[in-house]
Amino acid sequence: MVTKSKVINLITTQLPDAVVKVENLKGNDHLQVTVISSKFNGLSLVKQHQLVYSALKEELASEAIHALALKTETPM
Repeated sequence: MVTKSKVINLITTQLPDAVVKVENLKGNDHLQVTVISSKFNGLSLVKQHQLVYSALKEELASEAIHALALKTETPM
């Protein structure tokens, strides 16, 4: 099991300016995560998601996060 605060901490370690919103969809291992970061400027959606996945790689590999619905955005 992974906590919302741990997910936020892992992502903000990789993307320090990120605003992160985490919601449980089903149990504590199915998450919806929204990440807003200026680091995404000029990057494709795939590259944006890869940055977030790399921050959560251990939790995904161990299935502490079983399912991840991910939305990435740049600041307005």
